[in-house]
Amino acid sequence: MSHYIGETCVGTKDTACVDVCPVDCIHPTKDEPDFETEKQLYIDPDTCIDCGLCVDECPVKAIYPEEDMPEEWQSYIQLNQDYYANKS
Repeated sequence: MSHYIGETCVGTKDTACVDVCPVDCIHPTKDEPDFETEKQLYIDPDTCIDCGLCVDECPVKAIYPEEDMPEEWQSYIQLNQDYYANKS
C-alpha cells in the first residue's frame, strides 16, 4: 500500500514531508526543475514503504493511506500515479 497526496497540497507544496521521508518518494523537491510548475507534491506508490512519517509532518493534512483517502479526493490517487508514470 502507498500513501497519496490530496487536494490541500495544491498551491501549498510544503516540503516538510519530503524532509522526513526515509525512501525519497515525494517529488518534486525544491531543487528539481518542475517544482515551480507543478501544482502539488506527489508520492511515488512504487517507492513508498507506507511508513506514515509524512502524514504528521504535512501542515495541511493532505497525505493519506490509499484506503483512507477522502471520497472527494479519490482522483488524486491517480494523479500521484500519473506523475510518476509520465516520468519514465
